Amino acid sequence: MDKATFKDLSVPWIRRIVFIGIGVGVVSQVTGVNSIMYYGTEILRDAGFETSAALIGNIANGAISVLATLVGIWLLDKAGRRSMMLTGLTGTTLVLLLIGIFSFVLKGSASLPYIMLALTVTFLAFMQGAIGPVLWVTLSEIFPLRLRGLGMGISVFFLWITNFCIGLLFPILLDKIGLSATFFSFALIGFVAIAFVKKYLPETKGRTLEELEHYFRTYGNRDNQNDLNTVGASAK
Repeated sequence: MDKATFKDLSVPWIRRIVFIGIGVGVVSQVTGVNSIMYYGTEILRDAGFETSAALIGNIANGAISVLATLVGIWLLDKAGRRSMMLTGLTGTTLVLLLIGIFSFVLKGSASLPYIMLALTVTFLAFMQGAIGPVLWVTLSEIFPLRLRGLGMGISVFFLWITNFCIGLLFPILLDKIGLSATFFSFALIGFVAIAFVKKYLPETKGRTLEELEHYFRTYGNRDNQNDLNTVGASAK
């Protein structure tokens, strides 16, 4: 089997798969998950908790991340990859929107820190229970074997670049435009991420690598999930 090289990116259907892989990787990060993971204590403190209480509250974020990941792994055999990703993105986007609203409307109130903690925990439940597990499974499933190393390498590179940018910019945004506007920005990006997944990401659950490769080769320039269903039915 010949090794894949960057010259393979000149082939339209291969470029499309790599584009989807990059998109899925970027989408998993633009939810702002690592702003909460890296700066959870700062967010809770900005919402009104004392530093010690914020540190304790942030433990809940870590605990729910572990529990939600276990649930997400279990759900992978029960639900479709695409539907899980859309559910996760819808949930995280709505939570980001609520964080922006409550941090603006209830700024300075005694209830805001507890509402913020509940929302960050809910956010991580959607993120780690749906988006996180689906991300790595989807990346491994969309690429044919020959392209998997190159495709996943490029996708994960863009994933970590996005992670770096979010981690770098979040404290700057928090300082310059405030908690509410920062999370409104993440929510806006979340709606774009949902549109991307709906338009470009096919359902891969229950499809063989051969079916998926045939789908991308045959229908690579079209955006119709029914085409993949047709490919799967004709292969059986």
